[in-house]
Amino acid sequence: MLNQPTLEKLHALRLHGMAEAFRAQSEQTGIAELSFEERFALLVDQQWTWRQNRALERRLAKAKLRHRASVEDIDFRVPARPGPHAPALPHPKLSLGA
Repeated sequence: MLNQPTLEKLHALRLHGMAEAFRAQSEQTGIAELSFEERFALLVDQQWTWRQNRALERRLAKAKLRHRASVEDIDFRVPARPGPHAPALPHPKLSLGA
């Protein structure tokens, strides 16, 4: 099969994610066991994911955030005993004026 011309055409069409997936599929053993529709769906999913990731990277770069943080970095555990410097939280019933 002529993989190199196909890869060049995919890149020319700016389908870089699909080109990466096509190259990866050609290196995988057992990929021929999948139907055309399944292989095509994998290629389209890879292209979709590639574009979504690129858009996210572009938005993050444009935001010029000071820190590279993520939701996974947040520690949601509550300390067993607040230390002496922890802010005192008012009791919910007391803050409503009841």
